[in-house]
Amino acid sequence: MDTLSYKTKSANAATVEKNWVVVDAQTAVLGRFASEVAKILRGKHKPYYTPHVDCGDNVIVINADKVRLTGRKMDEKVYVRHTGYPGGQRISTPKLLKQKSASILVEKAVRGMLPKNRLGRQLYRNLYVYNGAEHPHAAQQPKEIKF
Repeated sequence: MDTLSYKTKSANAATVEKNWVVVDAQTAVLGRFASEVAKILRGKHKPYYTPHVDCGDNVIVINADKVRLTGRKMDEKVYVRHTGYPGGQRISTPKLLKQKSASILVEKAVRGMLPKNRLGRQLYRNLYVYNGAEHPHAAQQPKEIKF
């Protein structure tokens, strides 16, 4: 008998069902929250998850300005980047980034948890972060998820 009672299905761009999801970051701890968001963006919560395909959902994060960090990370954690010029190392803290825009904190945390390749850049485009409780994606009829 050469037939199987089961068959492993591999998703592709045509067979993936992408949904819209709203996640509230109010009183959430940044790292734990970002890992859950990255899991949804990647599609690991779906039964047909395929590692090399964008099978995740579009995620809308609201209340990003109310996300918190534990301990003294707000002052002591550092984000290091380099401009590419000699002496071009720039250092910032979460407190400085939050003053500019709190959505930057959530975006940096989630982006660091995605793959560092073409797929990761594509997945990052499915993330929408807003500081307040309002978002302009009502037409997509997103479902709300609580962690």
